[in-house]
Amino acid sequence: MQTYFFILAALLYLGCAFLPSERRLPISLGTVIGWLLHGGALVYDMFAPDAVRVGFAVMLSATMWVSVAAYWLENRNFSLDSLRVLVLPVAAVAVILPSVFPGNMVELAGKSDWFLWHIAVSILAYSTLTIAAFHAVLMVLQESRLHTRPKMGAAQPGWFSIALDRLPALLTMEKILFRLIAFGFILLTLTVLSGVVFSEQLFQKAFRWDHKTIFTLLSWCLFGLLLAGRKWQGWRGRTALSFTLAGFAILLLAYVGSRFVLEVVLHRILV
Repeated sequence: MQTYFFILAALLYLGCAFLPSERRLPISLGTVIGWLLHGGALVYDMFAPDAVRVGFAVMLSATMWVSVAAYWLENRNFSLDSLRVLVLPVAAVAVILPSVFPGNMVELAGKSDWFLWHIAVSILAYSTLTIAAFHAVLMVLQESRLHTRPKMGAAQPGWFSIALDRLPALLTMEKILFRLIAFGFILLTLTVLSGVVFSEQLFQKAFRWDHKTIFTLLSWCLFGLLLAGRKWQGWRGRTALSFTLAGFAILLLAYVGSRFVLEVVLHRILV
């Protein structure tokens, strides 16, 4: 049953992604309905009595579920309609992935009570930094459009170009970006600390230096360096955007990329 909900949610996300921006009510309602279907099916698929499903597809789907909520809320406070065409198509793909790559069920018996909290915080951290990365892409496009003058006799701009023109000023966009990064960095710090300090209690195995750990710490260092550079050196503009996208790309490799290789390519079952 959850597969049908996943498919319906994906169709709603895609439909809302490409509706004209003037159709605000259908876009908002369609996104909310798709988000509810996505979340309900995800919970039903992930959780069983005394067990939880893990895997790169489940993590990516859960991350995009939170990211859609973040986009929807941000768009209520600011005119960020162009963010929709970046977030919703990716969410539509992520919704379907758990049906294709189901991962594996992990028994909760014998695991710490904090195990699920660690997973929840890590998903929130990845989600917040994901929406920050989408926001950074939007800023790159906005800055590029500001430096591109329309030619005489050029065709009328499309709806996405118009949506870019309606974005808040770059300074406001930058403030939103650093707010997202700061919150995501705090959550990522909690994820790293819980994984390193309480590895044996959470996963019943000693801490080890693997691909996931190294990439996560490298991403954490990049985001921390960006926030420090912002505070003491006033970093902004291209520097901030480059650090954000690089940090997100490495974080994506930390869990989704490494688990994709191990689960799909090497067919290993991991916790």
